[in-house]
Amino acid sequence: MQSDILKLEQLHKNFGGVTAVDNLSLSFAKGEVTSLIGPNGAGKTTVFNLITGFIKPSSGKIIFNGWHLNGKKPHMIAAMGIGRTFQNVQVFSNMTVLENIMVGRHLRSRCGMFFSSVLPPFLRLEENRIRSAAKEWISFLKLDQYADFSAGILPLGNQRMLEIARALALEPNLLLLDEPASGLNARETIAMGELIQKIKSMDITVILVEHDMELVMDISDRVAVINFGRLIAEGTPKEVQQNPDVITAYLGT
Repeated sequence: MQSDILKLEQLHKNFGGVTAVDNLSLSFAKGEVTSLIGPNGAGKTTVFNLITGFIKPSSGKIIFNGWHLNGKKPHMIAAMGIGRTFQNVQVFSNMTVLENIMVGRHLRSRCGMFFSSVLPPFLRLEENRIRSAAKEWISFLKLDQYADFSAGILPLGNQRMLEIARALALEPNLLLLDEPASGLNARETIAMGELIQKIKSMDITVILVEHDMELVMDISDRVAVINFGRLIAEGTPKEVQQNPDVITAYLGT
């Protein structure tokens, strides 16, 4: 049985008088692809923002590899081994594809401000290491021909791949993908599914928020369904598809 890489314990988030996440308890197994699904407004992206420190929980616990994430800032959580992408693609538009990935890689740099000021040769060596690692991720995502292009001019599908490459440059243990297939055509969606399976084969745990149910059911080991911030079902893709509460949440009674 796989051990858990991430646990949410009675996680709760209020925005004013609105409850976005309602006492959610959920575990994610190492080495699996788990999809977090639900209707629009169910609280899925809020869960991602809570895990990665962009917002603070009203109550409850977030535990990653035995470490409590509550109160930690996003860059600290990223350095601990959690990478993510965003529902609306966020790339540095005026930077090249290579530079975007190098930004993600800098969290793994051994050079701090002290080294930058007193050991320029060492800094240059480290910068070369970062550049080399970034080029490897460019090749992994098959973006070689775009390496020197400004990220802002890339088609949406390539921007989504770039965002994943930047997250992978962190060398994460856990990767959160927020609607990676949104806006992609059928061919690009198939390629995205193949990429996620390839990432899983690298012993990186993936949590996926996605509305493309065909993709979700094809690549997920487990599926968790939330509605109005509450967990209403979890299990294998087949079990979730047959759950009457899930059918009601998506289609109504």
